[in-house]
Amino acid sequence: MSFKIIVDSCCDLTQQQRASGLYINVPLTIYVGEAEYRDDETLDTELLTDAMAMCEQAAHTACPSPAEYLSAYEAAEGDVYVVTLSALLSGSHNSAWQAAQLFREQHPDRNLHVFNSCSASAGETLVAEKIARLAGDGLPFAQVVAETDRYIAEMNTLFVLENLDTLRKAGRLTKTQALITGALRVKLVMGSTPEGEIRKHTQALSIKQALSKLTDLMVRDERHHGKTLCISHCLCRERAEYLRMLARKNCNFSEILITETRGISTFYANSGGIIAAY
Repeated sequence: MSFKIIVDSCCDLTQQQRASGLYINVPLTIYVGEAEYRDDETLDTELLTDAMAMCEQAAHTACPSPAEYLSAYEAAEGDVYVVTLSALLSGSHNSAWQAAQLFREQHPDRNLHVFNSCSASAGETLVAEKIARLAGDGLPFAQVVAETDRYIAEMNTLFVLENLDTLRKAGRLTKTQALITGALRVKLVMGSTPEGEIRKHTQALSIKQALSKLTDLMVRDERHHGKTLCISHCLCRERAEYLRMLARKNCNFSEILITETRGISTFYANSGGIIAAY
């Protein structure tokens, strides 16, 4: 059975995934001052980070409309699987869900399911990869959905950011946390809750210490054994490689992938940010 995987643009696909032809990207939009950036393959993330740094106004994002998702569903052949960033962080999931209702009315014989990744960036990447493997093995649609839901429930996402100002402006971080990290130059090790919200795990005085503490969190989490780790980085490949080295030395992952952030992940992570999911 043929299938397609629809992802919003917070899903930081690897080069291999993008080349597979299995995925359709539905872009979000980023507004920096008067400038509009569509988060598609034409977006230059370095230009985006420069624009954000120079703009005194708070930048913001807009999720895809239900019509944009519906257009992607219509373009897909076979079974359709949809992966969005956490429903608690964006309206992208709601738009995808609304479009799904319309699609089912028009195509009652088609299989379509919308997954709330309860994550973002590297977390979405892993969910999309899981679906591709299950569906590619020929599993029935219902079984792919059930196993992917179970995978999402067991997944963990951690991240360390160089700059937390965008998260604070977007209401994802308390003002107190942002002030403390800015004044003391503390690096927070953050992560997702099972529901897809953001929480603080610990803190460090440098990026290397923060990545070491992030690794310690993975070591203590027995769920990581035999799983795939995906590391998404924002213009800092060397930090991603450093984390991969720590993970190989201290953890028992079966595979470690590295990918680059696209526009939405870059918007929140800023230059130097690292997101890890497994």
